[in-house]
Amino acid sequence: MFETAYYEKLGLRDILEKVQAGRRLSLEDGRKLFECRDMNALGSLAHHVRTGLHGDAAYFVVNRHVNYSNVCVNGCRFCAFSKKKGDPLAFELSEAEILEKVAAQGSGLTEVHIVGGCHPDLDLSFFENLLKKIRNLRPDAFIKAFTAVEIAHFAKKEGISTQEVLERLKAAGLGMLPGGGAEVFSPRIRKMLCPEKLDGRGWLDVAAQAHRLGIKTNATMLYGHMETREERLEHMVALRELQDETGGLVCFIPLPFQPANTQLGHIPPTTGVEDLKTMAVSRLMLDNVAHIKAYWVMLSVKLAQASLYYGADDFDGTVVEEKIGHMAGAQTEQGLTRKEILRLIADAGFRPVERDSLFREVARRAEDRCA
Repeated sequence: MFETAYYEKLGLRDILEKVQAGRRLSLEDGRKLFECRDMNALGSLAHHVRTGLHGDAAYFVVNRHVNYSNVCVNGCRFCAFSKKKGDPLAFELSEAEILEKVAAQGSGLTEVHIVGGCHPDLDLSFFENLLKKIRNLRPDAFIKAFTAVEIAHFAKKEGISTQEVLERLKAAGLGMLPGGGAEVFSPRIRKMLCPEKLDGRGWLDVAAQAHRLGIKTNATMLYGHMETREERLEHMVALRELQDETGGLVCFIPLPFQPANTQLGHIPPTTGVEDLKTMAVSRLMLDNVAHIKAYWVMLSVKLAQASLYYGADDFDGTVVEEKIGHMAGAQTEQGLTRKEILRLIADAGFRPVERDSLFREVARRAEDRCA
């Protein structure tokens, strides 16, 4: 499959041997991979690992995103979603409006995905009651909600520990945390772009606490703004170390920065080459995280298809209504149907596998397959 002499010419022979032997890559290996100009060589390495883990399967979920509010006490420079209270573009959904969105999805909904800004007024009890009502409304749907940043915000507002917040939300029906808010862990970057936000160490601590309570999480990385490739690699290594310790990470999602309508609007968007390269390096460096997501909302549908050959094995899902990326200028669809995702994955040459939030295969009834 691999021409050893060619990888030696590229200066990647030692990495090829590690990949073939299933050995862990170092930071220096990651640097070499980012420097490699041969996208086919890089993609082949990542695809080898991806197919070794998942064969020709490409996963997706029938999910529904709900962004309950964009009112946020943090003022992250890279965020187009966040608004201060009273801003003309600020919004805040009532409990009834959120429940209406969850109910409107029809049959076959597997996952409810809930995130929002760090709202200055909404109490933890609001979210506890909301989760209980969603659980009653959708007993078969998995609730994936609240980033580590939101968990820390709830704790600060209530004057309690993040562990108590997690315990109370779990009792109310929380099944999993999404991976947002991780951005890039680099203190240099966070000091410049999001000094008010939970820091990288804090994000890792909340994730570890969740894992110890039996709450799985995802993890993201926002790249393509002011970070270096070295800082991307350090971010991956920190997540790899967390996974070594807890085993609680389900999926890693590299997110390309969307500069429109942000304070960093002068920064050009990432290129397709950089996106695919980052996807491939993620797959190769994160040897202990089973799944890598090609989040079509921020990549584009077409690039997400290509990402399945660069290490990604998950296509995310139907989404239905996404606001965070689109307020930053994402030009992708707001949502996809199950049929559309099946076609996109099959046209890319992979076998579509419908999953739940924990990547367990979903057996779909015939009457729900048209959703």
